[in-house]
Amino acid sequence: MALGEISRSVRTLLGQIQQCRLIAHTNHSARCLSQAASKPEPKANENETVNPSFVNRNPRNLEQMALAVKDRGWKTSWPHQEFYHRLVFSRTQHHVTAEVFSSSSPVPVLSCSTKEWAIKKELASTNCVAACQAVGDVLAHRCQQAGITRMVYRAIPWTFRSDAVQAFRAAMKGGGITLSEPRRKYVGT
Repeated sequence: MALGEISRSVRTLLGQIQQCRLIAHTNHSARCLSQAASKPEPKANENETVNPSFVNRNPRNLEQMALAVKDRGWKTSWPHQEFYHRLVFSRTQHHVTAEVFSSSSPVPVLSCSTKEWAIKKELASTNCVAACQAVGDVLAHRCQQAGITRMVYRAIPWTFRSDAVQAFRAAMKGGGITLSEPRRKYVGT
C-alpha cells in the first residue's frame, strides 16, 4: 500500500515536470516546478468518511429532539404522566424539598433539600421564602451540571400563587432551566 502511494506521487511529480518543461519553452519562469510540487493530491481523510452503520450512544438524544415516546397514562390521573423529566416541589413545616424524576424511574434523578447541611447552615430558617429560593438556585445548578435543562413543573393549583413557590420558580428560571418540555413530534413511517 505504501509502495503504491510512493509510485503514484512519483508519477504525478514526473507529469508536473513535463508540464513545466512545456511552459518553460514559452518563456515562463522556473517557479512552475515549485508551485506544482507544493500542491499535493487530495485524498480522502479517514475521519471524514461516514460509517454506514450508526449506533446512537446517547440515550437522551431522542428526548432532546422530542422524538422519544412519552407515557401518556390516564387522562383522569393527576399529575399527568406525559413527561421526560418532572420537577416536584414540596414544603413541610420544617423543610423545603425539590426533586427531579425521570419518566422511567420512581427514584429521583436529582434532589435538593434544606435538610442538607451545606444549604441549612447558610439559612436562618429552613422553610421560609429565602429557603425556597436557595433550593431553587442549587437545584438549577445541579440540573445544568447533569444536562437536564427542560422539565415539567405543575404546582398544586391552590399553592401556585404563594410567594415561596413563585420564588422557587423564579430561581429555577434564573438558573437557566425551562419549566416546560417541547411537544412530542410524531414522525411518519
